[in-house]
Amino acid sequence: MRLAPALLASLCALGLPAAAQEPGLARPNLVLREVVEGMPRGERQEVQVMTATIRPGDRTPFHTHRFPVTVYVLEGAFTLEMEGREPVTVRAGQAMVEPPGVRMTGYNRSADAPLRVLIVYVTEPGMPFLDPVH
Repeated sequence: MRLAPALLASLCALGLPAAAQEPGLARPNLVLREVVEGMPRGERQEVQVMTATIRPGDRTPFHTHRFPVTVYVLEGAFTLEMEGREPVTVRAGQAMVEPPGVRMTGYNRSADAPLRVLIVYVTEPGMPFLDPVH
């Protein structure tokens, strides 16, 4: 996956002040910057980019993740309940990082509005996205 480092370098270059001043150049909008623990440390990692639609009133299974998960809300509001922590609600245009090893479930608390999210997960190759908790 050689394109990912080149793409990342290009996006970083676009964020420099000099690039931002030149007309006609695209510039990324920083939504979230967070230092996280628990990322895979092997020689290779797998990047998974997913979307999910959660109908009004629906929830995700009760689960954990092996590595941090970034969630960006495209539409609606996402409420995450994590064991031992206060619930967190993230709205359209906002993002959050779900920590690894924490039992959690996500909700669309709306009675009538759909929830659409973009999910980015960096993991060791071949690892599952989530581990269900029974």
